[in-house]
Amino acid sequence: MGNKDEISMEQVILATAEKLFLEKGFDGTSTTQIAKEAGCNQALVHYYFRTKENLFNSIFETKFRTFFQNIFDTTQLTNLSFLEKIKHISRTHFDLLLANPQMPKLVINELSRRKENINILRDRLHVLPEQLFSLMDNELQEEISAGRVKNITFIDIMISIVSLNVALFFLKPVVSDVLLLTDEQANQMLQHRKEENVNIILSYLKP
Repeated sequence: MGNKDEISMEQVILATAEKLFLEKGFDGTSTTQIAKEAGCNQALVHYYFRTKENLFNSIFETKFRTFFQNIFDTTQLTNLSFLEKIKHISRTHFDLLLANPQMPKLVINELSRRKENINILRDRLHVLPEQLFSLMDNELQEEISAGRVKNITFIDIMISIVSLNVALFFLKPVVSDVLLLTDEQANQMLQHRKEENVNIILSYLKP
């Protein structure tokens, strides 16, 4: 097997494992399943990653880092007003959930399963939220002093944004089944709720 083929198969295994971990979680996924869907033997999965835990950690950290980097990318906030920044953060978070609807469930399940992951992720990702919080907190204090925003912390704002957006993706399968929504109707509902969530946050911030 040439080097190009080796790299290609390694990426196929990673992509297959990511799909299965997102669908079934860590405990519900086996290296046998990964190998079968990737079109290789189980020994090759072990050759590249040694253990299922190593494979999962590689995917989880990469996925989580990408997720965080997009949410906390302050370069996208340049020249926006404070409220426009809030809109951008809320919509960006929503769009990331739309592209990765299984992500919240995976994060909650796996951080509960292995609490040490919280410390590992915090140590490796702490610079990202610090950059955003530093930028936004200074502007928030100016908005509060000017009477344009009520007295609130940026942490409260972020918790509200995340709670509103994540709750919708947990509820979507139930709402779709109860209301018998087609895929197109469900997507229209999501886009409508994305803007409604932004409006709720903006109303919440009014003094």
